[in-house]
Amino acid sequence: MEVADLVLPVFAIIVTGWLAGWLGYVSRSLADGLVHFAYNVAMPALLVVTIAQEPARNLLEWRFLLAFGGGSILCFVLVFLAIRLGWRRDLAGSTIYGMTAAMTNTGFVALPILHSIYGQPAVLPAAIATVFVAGVMFPLAVVLLEAGRGDPHDGKPRSRKLARQILLNPMVLSTLVGLAWAVAGLPIPAPLAAYLNIFAAALTPCALFAIGLGLSLGGIRTNLKATAALAAIKLLAMPLVVYGLCVATGLGPLYTIAAVVCAAVPTAKTVYILAGEYKVKEELVASSVSITTLLSVVTLLGWLYVLPGPV
Repeated sequence: MEVADLVLPVFAIIVTGWLAGWLGYVSRSLADGLVHFAYNVAMPALLVVTIAQEPARNLLEWRFLLAFGGGSILCFVLVFLAIRLGWRRDLAGSTIYGMTAAMTNTGFVALPILHSIYGQPAVLPAAIATVFVAGVMFPLAVVLLEAGRGDPHDGKPRSRKLARQILLNPMVLSTLVGLAWAVAGLPIPAPLAAYLNIFAAALTPCALFAIGLGLSLGGIRTNLKATAALAAIKLLAMPLVVYGLCVATGLGPLYTIAAVVCAAVPTAKTVYILAGEYKVKEELVASSVSITTLLSVVTLLGWLYVLPGPV
């Protein structure tokens, strides 16, 4: 029961957040504040202090990027084409379906889980996955949604805004700072490391509690079939594809676990933000985020039991 002993307390924090909101003990409106703190303060602190202390030779593991990134893109393309060609949906709708199945919540679920179970060695691959989602999957979604909108006006301002969003993304910025520090080979002064670690320690409870606090079960029944299909792809098919790529590339045990966990966590709330911004399938995405969050408790336990542990 060692895996369950490690994973269940993590998901218990999500359940605690949901119960606190459902019972009215903590206002659901506080979820946004907790998310903002975790995303803009705690997560960047953890990424900087972890990556900056990594030997430069360990910073880029192309096999991990190929496994996780390749698996994410492949699942998106397959679902996108199935919806676009099979169901004859429009470009924007097909994009949202594909991203719901393939854009994963690495920053707020995978990173805290990997950090709490495997410690700081697992933070680096989670950081790489998080930057891939922010720097590749998110822009791809925006480009396709803009194309689906069919509005030729205001293209350049939107392109500049997108570039700014990527470059100023706290995850991207903190990863770049950590990379620069590691490449320079400079040690982090002890007071600075202690300062960053205090903030970093807040990531897991804040992020997971906020996810539970903001969890909504409304709309699941009305979108049950589509939600169930997308959840099966997100939590079962995508991790299986990523694991196959890990085996094919000879990726090490810890990075394989990190890649599969990053693939097996719930759909990113970023997809819901995009759905709301472009007014496309908002209720479907909301129900998919909720159901994948609930079901991932079981599927992640299964994946962690099946995968060989790190040496």
